[in-house]
Amino acid sequence: MTAESTVASPAGPQVPGGAVSVLAPRGQAAGRRGGAGRGARRPRPAARSFRTTLWLVDAGAALLGALVLPAPHRYPLVVALLALGVLCLNRRASLYDTSAVTGVLDELPAVCARIAVGWAAVVALSPLRSVPLAVLAGAAGVHCAAAVAGRAAVHGLRRRALRQRPGPALVVGPLAATRRVSAALLRQPDCGVRPVGLVADDPEVLGEADDELGLPVLTTALEARRALVQNGVRTVLVVGAATRVEKAAVLRALAAHGCALWELDADPPSYGVSGHRTGAGHLAGFSGRLLRPRGARRHGSVGKRALDVLLSGALLVLVAPVLLTCALVLRVLDGPGVVFRQERIGKDGRPFTMLKLRTHRPASAHEAATRWSVADEQDMSRFCHFLRRTSLDELLQLWNVFRGDMSLVGPRPERPYFVAEFSQAHPGYPARHRMRTGITGLAQVHGLRGDTSIEDRCRYDNAYIDNWSLWQDICILLRTAAQFVRPTGS
Repeated sequence: MTAESTVASPAGPQVPGGAVSVLAPRGQAAGRRGGAGRGARRPRPAARSFRTTLWLVDAGAALLGALVLPAPHRYPLVVALLALGVLCLNRRASLYDTSAVTGVLDELPAVCARIAVGWAAVVALSPLRSVPLAVLAGAAGVHCAAAVAGRAAVHGLRRRALRQRPGPALVVGPLAATRRVSAALLRQPDCGVRPVGLVADDPEVLGEADDELGLPVLTTALEARRALVQNGVRTVLVVGAATRVEKAAVLRALAAHGCALWELDADPPSYGVSGHRTGAGHLAGFSGRLLRPRGARRHGSVGKRALDVLLSGALLVLVAPVLLTCALVLRVLDGPGVVFRQERIGKDGRPFTMLKLRTHRPASAHEAATRWSVADEQDMSRFCHFLRRTSLDELLQLWNVFRGDMSLVGPRPERPYFVAEFSQAHPGYPARHRMRTGITGLAQVHGLRGDTSIEDRCRYDNAYIDNWSLWQDICILLRTAAQFVRPTGS
C-alpha cells in the first residue's frame, strides 16, 4: 500500500525536495511551524488561534494587575509598556510556541519570572516608584495569578481539542523503531499526535502496509510528500539522530512544507552518557527535541513585523480616501462586488484570503483559481485597466499585511493550483514559503512581475530570504515607491 490509498487527495501543493538549510537542533524554539494543516480528513486544531488567545490572556492579565494600583497611579502609558514588555519577554522565551503540548505548571516559573522582570523595569523607569512596595507586590501577584489561570484554561482547551482531533504525523526512521514509536502513540491518543504513515526503506516491505499497525510504509520522498499533503500533516517525528543524516533530503522537503520536526529517542539511554539536553521534552514518554532550519527565527524577525504594522497602518489611513473613491467608481460603473477575494498560499504553506479591488469578473470560481492572468482581456473597462496599470487595485493588501497574513516585502503569494504546478517544475519553489509573502519583493523591483520567468522569480525570492535584513526591506520599499506607476500589476 502506498500513500495514495490512505485518503483522497485534496487540492493543494505537491512539494518536491526544496532548497532548505541544514537542520540544526534549536531546543524549544519552533516558531510557527507547528500550525494546523488543512487535510482531506478532520483538520488539526488551529494552533494559531491558541497562540492568539495566549497573547490576549497575557495582555488581559497585565491590565488586571494594573487595576490593583491606586486610581491616581493607573497611567495608561505605563500599563501599555508593562503589557508590551511582558509579551515581548514571553515571546523570546517561546511561551507562545504551540508546536509542543505543554502544561501551565511546566511554564509557571518562566511566566512569573518575566512578569516580575516587567514590573521591576516599569517601577524603576516610571512614577510608580512612589507607590508602596506592598501594593506593587500585590499588583504583580494578581498579574501572575491571572496569567497562570488564563494560560491553564487555554492549555486545557487545547489538550481537549487534541484528544478529540489528534494531529496527523509521519514517523521517519528505521522500520523497527518507527513501528515501536507509532504503536506507543496509537496507544496514547492523549499526546495529541496520530501517525498516518511510516517513512522507512526496508527491502522486505517496499510499498507494503505495515501488518501490525495498518499504516502505509512510505519508501520514497514522493510518497512521503503525497502523504503529507493528503493527510494535512504538520508534524514529523524523526526517530534517532542518525536518521537526520540518512533522510536529510526527505526532511528538508518536509521542513520546506512547514512541518514541525521532532527528533525522538526510541532506545533507552546508555549508562555513562549524559541524558540532559537543553530544551528537551517528551512525547508519549519518548525523549525528544524540536528541530528547525537554521535562520528560520531570523526570517520571523520582530523588527520586520513592527515595520509591517507601523507602515501598513499609516498607509491604510493615508490611502483610505483613494480606496473609497476607487470603490465608489467601481460600484457605479460595474455594479456590486467591489472587493475581490482569492485564496493564496502564504508562509509555511498556509492558505489565506487575499484582498484586491475587483478589476474583472471571472466566469467561474474554477477559472479564478486556475487561469493565470486576464490583464489583457478586452472586456475590462477603462477604469479597471487604469487600476491594474497603476497597481491601485493592490492597495487593499495593506489590510492583509496589517493583520499578519502578508508582509510589505516578501515573495508574491500565489494560488494553490499554481503553487502545485510550480513546485513540481521548479525544485526551489516551495522554499519561498519560509517567509511571509509580500506585496512587493526583490523579484518585483527587478522587473519580474506579470508574465515573466517563474524560475527567475523563484531564484530572486530565495536569494532575498537567504540574505534578509531590515535594511534590505527598506531599500526594496523605496525602489517600489519609485516604480509605483508601472505598465502591469504584479
